Amino acid sequence: MKKIGIFLADSCEEIEALTVVDIVRRAKFEIVLISVTGKKEITGSHNIHFQAEELAEEVDYDALDGIVLPGGMPGTTHLLEHAKVNKVIRKFASDGKLVAAICAAPSVLGAAGLLEGKHATCHPGWEEKLTGAIVNTTDTVVRDGNIITSRGMGTAVDFGLAIASYFTDEATVEHVKAGLVY
Repeated sequence: MKKIGIFLADSCEEIEALTVVDIVRRAKFEIVLISVTGKKEITGSHNIHFQAEELAEEVDYDALDGIVLPGGMPGTTHLLEHAKVNKVIRKFASDGKLVAAICAAPSVLGAAGLLEGKHATCHPGWEEKLTGAIVNTTDTVVRDGNIITSRGMGTAVDFGLAIASYFTDEATVEHVKAGLVY
């Protein structure tokens, strides 16, 4: 079974994070909610409280097949400033593992040099932060190799489905879509 991690910071966009978790679990993959705050309780950008399962310092990253970064502000800034996040996304990208980011979070990939020559998208107004990317401002989700990016809360379902699709067949994705009434 594939296992994915999702980094969570205070003030992340709750829908971008939890929609991915829900869809990935519906596709029968494991996804681990990883806090970068030093505590398991996360407070989202809209003051919704939820629990992470692991702290960033405790995770066995070698056991993960992919990593996801939700957006939201200043959650994205917290991810950008977190040393472990930067180390993990660089390692995953170089190892050919999935690295996915939505909304403002693709800027973290740009700052890490992971978008050089890659097609990517982000929340409108963040395009200049996609350093080195070939920016797409129309598609809801953009996949270039092992990098998946998406635009924002309104594209979270498409983003989650793209992550599931990365690891499974079309029949499974269609089954998940049917369950979502998508």
